[in-house]
Amino acid sequence: MLTLWGLFFLLMFLGLPVALAIGMSGFSFFVLSGSIPLGIGVQQIATASQSFPLLAVPFFVLAGHMMNKTGITHRLIACSNVLVSWMAGGLAQVCILLSTLMGGVSGSAVADAAMEARILGPDMIRRGYSKGFTCAAIAVGSLITATIPPSLGLILYGFVGNVSIGRLFLAGVIPGLLMMAALMTVVWLVARKRGYHSATKELPSGRAVWRAVVDAKWALLFPLALLFGIRAGIFTPSEIGAFAVVYAVVVGVFLHKELTFESFMEALGEGVLDVGVIMLIILLSGMVGYALIFEQAPQEVAEWMLGLSQNPLVIVVLILVSLLIAGCFVESTVLVLLLTPIFVPIITKLGVDPVHFGILMMSIVTLGSMTPPVGVAMYTVCSILDCSIEEYFVESLPFIAAILAVVFFLALFPGVVLFLPNLLM
Repeated sequence: MLTLWGLFFLLMFLGLPVALAIGMSGFSFFVLSGSIPLGIGVQQIATASQSFPLLAVPFFVLAGHMMNKTGITHRLIACSNVLVSWMAGGLAQVCILLSTLMGGVSGSAVADAAMEARILGPDMIRRGYSKGFTCAAIAVGSLITATIPPSLGLILYGFVGNVSIGRLFLAGVIPGLLMMAALMTVVWLVARKRGYHSATKELPSGRAVWRAVVDAKWALLFPLALLFGIRAGIFTPSEIGAFAVVYAVVVGVFLHKELTFESFMEALGEGVLDVGVIMLIILLSGMVGYALIFEQAPQEVAEWMLGLSQNPLVIVVLILVSLLIAGCFVESTVLVLLLTPIFVPIITKLGVDPVHFGILMMSIVTLGSMTPPVGVAMYTVCSILDCSIEEYFVESLPFIAAILAVVFFLALFPGVVLFLPNLLM
């Protein structure tokens, strides 16, 4: 097992694609074991693909790309601008609110961050916001996408950990809103200190708010329709993904009338590329999952951690700290696929609800995408806006501290996370 992990980190250090690093290190386990036929490794790759819940991943990825071609994004920006641009740090507040609304559409933090950096970032810098603050508000704000349904990370966590995806979706709503409130508070405090003025001088009229909400109604209704469909038993999580694609096409073609055949094919091509990368990682991680179970790694880690303490909160905090460190070096999708089989049995044994833990885990590992040295969202935003990593990191510290405070609060009070799942399911 040490050889597997050692080879994985060595290959990652050498710059190999994540999927190849996972596949080669997983296959090395079967080669070096001597007693396990190599054919078992190939069977594990095939087995990983034979999952009905996993169909939700390509459907939601495609739906996100489709909705970006239907005019939904521009309507959400206009709605966010009307609702919060009057506050101190107005455009930065728009970024945070937009991340919350886009979380219910795109399901991808990196895609959300890239879109906001291209559309809102240049305007923020022209209005006097520092590049570091602009990048930090956009990148860390996109973290909300990890909890607001439909989150691709929660789908993968539910798939690997055998946890209800419907309950995970419901559990992510309140934490996502709390993160939005915390980040908007940070923006307000920094803006007041530095004199980042609001984009508009007056509060929006009720008529303006109503007009903006009505114009963006099909985007705002989508996450509500998604949660209602799952709660009412109309759709399974996989079927709701297919519904999301149909919803995007209907909105784009018949309601907004902005989805053309060319843009449809463009979205399809982008979706195929994204799905190919994600699915290759998922399939090749099947070999690593088998190795973990065969070597009884979850049991050994559980015994070691339970030897440190029997207090569930202490164990959960230790796990979250280890995930925070790992998230700084390894992409969140990989951590979910490789570590969920290890940690879910541990927290379940302690009586911690796996739905509660899933929200905490996804928030922490996704935070790694916004931090050095290998944060994907961080590099994406900084490259688009030509910002140095050093300046970004300094400006991101208040935002990261706010997220960590929210996560710790959620760890202390699981009832906040589980309120909606327990109420509706």
